[in-house]
Amino acid sequence: MDVGKGALSMVEKIRDVEIDPVCKMEVDPDNPPGGTYVHDGTKYYFCSKGCNERFSKNPEKFLKPPSALPAEEEGHSIDPVCHMTVDESNPRGGTADYKGERYYFCNPTCNTKFTADPEGVLGRYRESLEEEETLKAPVNLSDARSSVLDIGGMSCAACAATIERSLRKVPGVGEANVNFAAAKAFVKYDAMLTDEEHLKEAVSKAGYVVLEESVDQGVKAEEEQAQFKKRLFFAWLFAVPLLVVAMGGMVGLDLGLREGLSGWVQLALTTPIMLAGSNFFRVGIRALWLRSPNMDSLVAVGTGTAYLYSIYQTVWGGGHLYFETAGLLIAFILLGKTLESSAKAKAGRAIRALMELGAKTARVIRDGEEVEIQVDEVIPGDIVRVRPGEKIPVDGVITEGNSTVDESMLTGESIPVDKGEGDLVIGATVNKAGTFLFEAKRVGADTALSQIVKLVEQAQGSKAPIQNLADKVSAVFVPTVIVIGLIALVVWLLATGDPAAAVKAFVAVLIVACPCALGLATPTAVMMGTGIGAKLGILIKGADALQRAGEVDTVVFDKTGTITRGTPRLVESYVVSGTDDAKAIQLAASAEMSSEHPLAKAILDANEAPLLKAKEFKAHVGRGVEADVDGERVYVGTISFLELMGVDTERLSMELERMESEGKTVLALGVGGEGLALFAVADTLKVGAADNVAALKEKGLEVILLTGDNKRTAEAIGREAGIEKVLAEVLPADKEHAIRTLQEEGRVVAMVGDGINDAPALTRADVGIAIGSGTDVALESADAVLVRDDLGDVARTIALSRYTMRKIKQNLFWAFIYNSIGIPLAAGLFYPFTGWLLHPVFAGAAMAMSSVSVVTNSLSMRRFKG
Repeated sequence: MDVGKGALSMVEKIRDVEIDPVCKMEVDPDNPPGGTYVHDGTKYYFCSKGCNERFSKNPEKFLKPPSALPAEEEGHSIDPVCHMTVDESNPRGGTADYKGERYYFCNPTCNTKFTADPEGVLGRYRESLEEEETLKAPVNLSDARSSVLDIGGMSCAACAATIERSLRKVPGVGEANVNFAAAKAFVKYDAMLTDEEHLKEAVSKAGYVVLEESVDQGVKAEEEQAQFKKRLFFAWLFAVPLLVVAMGGMVGLDLGLREGLSGWVQLALTTPIMLAGSNFFRVGIRALWLRSPNMDSLVAVGTGTAYLYSIYQTVWGGGHLYFETAGLLIAFILLGKTLESSAKAKAGRAIRALMELGAKTARVIRDGEEVEIQVDEVIPGDIVRVRPGEKIPVDGVITEGNSTVDESMLTGESIPVDKGEGDLVIGATVNKAGTFLFEAKRVGADTALSQIVKLVEQAQGSKAPIQNLADKVSAVFVPTVIVIGLIALVVWLLATGDPAAAVKAFVAVLIVACPCALGLATPTAVMMGTGIGAKLGILIKGADALQRAGEVDTVVFDKTGTITRGTPRLVESYVVSGTDDAKAIQLAASAEMSSEHPLAKAILDANEAPLLKAKEFKAHVGRGVEADVDGERVYVGTISFLELMGVDTERLSMELERMESEGKTVLALGVGGEGLALFAVADTLKVGAADNVAALKEKGLEVILLTGDNKRTAEAIGREAGIEKVLAEVLPADKEHAIRTLQEEGRVVAMVGDGINDAPALTRADVGIAIGSGTDVALESADAVLVRDDLGDVARTIALSRYTMRKIKQNLFWAFIYNSIGIPLAAGLFYPFTGWLLHPVFAGAAMAMSSVSVVTNSLSMRRFKG
């Protein structure tokens, strides 16, 4: 096939512009944003560098003829209009030749369309082929980029669904979630295939706008509320007198208007109200034009029908008027939108509160002088000075001076932490006492605070699995409502012959329907849940993890550093008769002074007396140490080591057996040839561990201890913590298998560990919880990160999840029930039984309040205390 590349290269002039051969966007040839590229003597123009790079790597991919799509079998071709397969030996629509290529058609209509505009048909044909190829090609998200776009113009869940569909069609996009409540789109994409400019273009094509990143969310929310309040005031300024004119006669109020004048007065009062709601018409009609109707479309069609019908009756008909219906509907909907806007702003305060914690400026030492700069101008390596009472601007390490720092914003601990040279300081924490210098290490998006904000923002933008049903309903909700409204219109017109009743039912159906309630049910609760978690130091990475945490029935704790302190401590000592306890510890500590073993450190930490000078120190690996202390040969180590050194340990044997039976590690002290003392060392439970385990059990959860320690030690810790089931002597590599085994038994497992040594088990668990991570909040292996080293946060995480899911279910139940009852009621389905038809004004008030009630229910989560 010899279709000229020039004909299909998409570089033909259209109104003095060129067409980008990759994305088909129009490009100014005098100033192409993505530059140009010459291939086979032809110059191509690009809208972005990304398109240029994609084209330069494989020009033929974007220049291949449309007919290159293989037919199903030999002797068949593809109709370029409808894309059906056509038998070349018997094309029912005939054939057409264009630029040396013959095309076959399934019917004469397709042939006619092709002949009228062959270039347009071939262009659309090629777009469909490329889209199909893109959808089939896997998107590499292993090194994906993420973008968060602030979206303007959304009015309901249908808007969010439309934007999602548009974004997912962009080549290279792997994930796209739009949060209606937060007015944000969260997109993951392969940077080799697309870029942020193409994402913005996709949003624009869907009929919405991407706001500049510099727009502060708090300012944006305040501006939106201010606009709604102005329009609300303006609408009700005319709605009240409209109601008096329209309904005054029903309550015996005589306004003295002569016959026929009332309609014109109502028209004059209604028109300004329609102008106050002009945004509903602008957005709604555009959405209809783009075949993606939304809530604004319902409002525009419903109120517009009532308004135009009333104008007709005023001028020509003389029948019943619905001016008050149109005007009051707009006024009530504006009231609902104003309340909804205020509620959504409150739901999003968690992120704004976190962002406001950071310092605005920093004092850095440059060229030997101290200068004050904006915090986003600090670079790694800068030396920063912090004075008492100031916020630390970025993360870094102290190089000079010392102080105490209030880290409560990060850890929740109210007691300031002592800091000196070499210690890490965190941005947004508060310097309490002295002045110090520190070297900036992590700045901008890399600081702990920025990572926390990013995690919370991503979690609020993610979708819980429970939202899938609402999304499916929202995608077809508005078109379905329009169809139901038209059916109601026709049925009432045929049944009664009364156009006024038919219009009343049609308008009521369109107005009572509320996709907003469905769209707000899940995201507002997720926003509140993740925001509350962030305040409590519980960082949940996604709505899916939030939902799974509520389904957990088994909690598995790692031992060392998770349920225990992670450092051995002297918990008990025994000395033979006639030996002083303090003296025994002093002798043992003096002998262990040169040892680096963790058990030696436990003895040294327990000693309160001055260390004695030790000579001729000798370490026996895995057994113990010996040294000359205070004129005596002192041995510290296992009982077998002392016996090997010829020390008599008979008087220690009974206590030794008891201590070991309790799972403690025992060191023996021998002086000369006699055993004098035993020291029991153990990794002790964290404060409150037993109480927190009990709290989990009260919630109906089974608690399991998983450790690589020997069975006796592990069971002793388990008894102390109140954990009956202990999985001991499990190697780090086998912990993941242990979690899988529990899951195969049908359990929903939460694994609690330090996020480092337990990474495989945390990843395998249904919910991986990293505890006590401090500033390392971006642990990939964990679904939830507990900033504080507080076991109580495990129970709080599960409680928060269950509470959030309960609110989501309440919201969804209300949204579905409201629409399930309201739409049939408005259509008149119950009229034969009740003799009553829902008035559109009441339908508008109900619709306005339905979404407000959902958001208000989510806002009530602020009472959660854990």
